[in-house]
Amino acid sequence: MIDMFEIEYLTDKNGQPKAVVIPIEIWQQMFTKGEVSVDELSAGLEDYCLGKAMDEAKDTPLLDREAALEYLEE
Repeated sequence: MIDMFEIEYLTDKNGQPKAVVIPIEIWQQMFTKGEVSVDELSAGLEDYCLGKAMDEAKDTPLLDREAALEYLEE
């Protein structure tokens, strides 16, 4: 089961996205301490997204080689 969280965006006066607001539950899954460096943030986001992709892949049927190559060509 994949948990879905609503990601919100902060925008400037012209409506252009300037920041992302994520639920605290996701933040706490990625980081256990209060302050993080840019490198830690980047690595944490990458690990979180990779984990979510792997969870989703478990629920996705496997393709044989021919079907996978056909999918990649699209």
